[in-house]
Amino acid sequence: METVNQTPQPTVKQKNLKQLFTIIIVLLAVNFGGYYLYKRFDLTQDKRYTLSPATLSVIEEVKDPLYIDVFLEGQFPGEFKRLQDETKQLLEEFHARNSNIVFNFTNPLKDEDGRDQAVQELYKMGMTPVSVTVDDKGKQSQELVFPWAMANYGKKTVKFPLLKNMLLASTAEKVVSSVQHLEYAVTDAINKVIKEKEKKVAIIKGNGEMNDRQIGDFIRNIRESYYIAPFTLDSVAKNPEATLRQLKGYDLAVIAKPTEAFSEQEKQVLDQYIVEGGKTLWMVDAVQIEMDSLYNDTGVTLAFPRDLNLNDMFFKYGIRLNPDLVKDEIATRIKLATGAQGSETQFQEYPWRFSPFIYPDSKNPIVKNMDGIRFEFANSIDTLKNGIDKTVLLRSSQYSRKIGTPTEIKLSMVEEETSPKDYAGKGFIPVAVLLEGKFHSAFENRVLPFKDAAFKKVDKAGKMIVISDGDIAKNQLDKNFEPLELGYDKWTGVLYDNKGFLMNCVNYLLDDKGLINIRSKDVNLPLLDTQKVHENYTAAQFITVGLPIVILAVFGFLFTYLRKKKYAK
Repeated sequence: METVNQTPQPTVKQKNLKQLFTIIIVLLAVNFGGYYLYKRFDLTQDKRYTLSPATLSVIEEVKDPLYIDVFLEGQFPGEFKRLQDETKQLLEEFHARNSNIVFNFTNPLKDEDGRDQAVQELYKMGMTPVSVTVDDKGKQSQELVFPWAMANYGKKTVKFPLLKNMLLASTAEKVVSSVQHLEYAVTDAINKVIKEKEKKVAIIKGNGEMNDRQIGDFIRNIRESYYIAPFTLDSVAKNPEATLRQLKGYDLAVIAKPTEAFSEQEKQVLDQYIVEGGKTLWMVDAVQIEMDSLYNDTGVTLAFPRDLNLNDMFFKYGIRLNPDLVKDEIATRIKLATGAQGSETQFQEYPWRFSPFIYPDSKNPIVKNMDGIRFEFANSIDTLKNGIDKTVLLRSSQYSRKIGTPTEIKLSMVEEETSPKDYAGKGFIPVAVLLEGKFHSAFENRVLPFKDAAFKKVDKAGKMIVISDGDIAKNQLDKNFEPLELGYDKWTGVLYDNKGFLMNCVNYLLDDKGLINIRSKDVNLPLLDTQKVHENYTAAQFITVGLPIVILAVFGFLFTYLRKKKYAK
């Protein structure tokens, strides 16, 4: 009888061991390969975790350890938890790109005994907390949050806010806006802390401009990234050519609310600086009036044209600054005394129509995604046809119109009744304009105020921004006469976006366009409709909590059933 040799079949146990061994080998191979081959995938629709080229170029320049301390650790309401998560995920992306960037989340208020001292220290460093009202199904509680971070690189430290202040916005809306600006905030802080200053900014003096204390916060913010120095035009009278040579050593000239007329020689110095490619930021009032002049016994003052002897220069460059006032229904508010109760004066807030509250609607990166900006006694700007490119950065609302001067301005105007018919066809008045191109000299084909062998009619391409309000850069002072944050109104407690706008202007004029483009990045974070959640709380609870458990149970049942059926044969 013939014997047939049969190969022994592997048992079920041997099959399982083989599968387990194969899985282990694959996992080890994947982990080993992942250690050397790094790749992250951004599956979000708005590509919020895809870093921009400008950010990547800044990250590459970090050659030594850079530490970022984030004060967003602890128990937070849902909105701030979202900000915490988005910040952590973004910083993980920064770290993945450059391991020298190390971040740490910490709770400055963790120690209850040292809580008050920690709050005071953070206050001294300029980091103010946010008191958040948490509403959970009608139950409200207060939480104190410090939405700030600090970047440390060598001996340099830069603090930066993570929460963007927005007027009349809910906490959720503020968080959404803050997430949009998160990449810019972190990149800007890293850029400031790792880079040495290169470009120079001149603050023009000599024609009654605002003093350093009045624009202290603006100067302080410029100084973080650029060299800055006062530059007086008084020496023009003695040696205009030397003054012009010195001014050409600066990359940007800032003219903040001049109140005295410019001489022809001073204008020629500024004109030749502009023609040869120098950048300028003009903040000019064409009408003479101050808010302080209204606070008298009558509450009345006269607004009249201010002659700065600049009209011919601006006309040549392609704009006209008109001696009128912009009156806007979309306005910021002022506090006025309305009476007394006992020994205390009673105050009430009113919209002040000569202080337009302007929301940017331009897509230009200077103003894109910015919050409202406060103006005070702004003038209208006309753009004229010439070879210069002009972009209207800011304009008044649909419900605004021009008021000619001279005219009386009264505090009692807060009680005026108006109608949309009063503004029909009169709104959208330009108040800030960007001009770019090769500027022709205002002294072209004219007798020069002083002889200049190097005089040019037209030369290099340049840029300027003209804002029809000198007070846009003016900060208020605290009780010790120290500058408050630019844009903050201590009387109403509102923070406007004046500082962000002006710093964007400075960065753009100095060709730092990369960071501005980061700031204008769109991030879509849909808001949760809390009202619908409350109305459908049981259904929402089942969808978010119960349904995943049901699905998991169904899959578990099917897996067990199919497994028993397979091995029962």
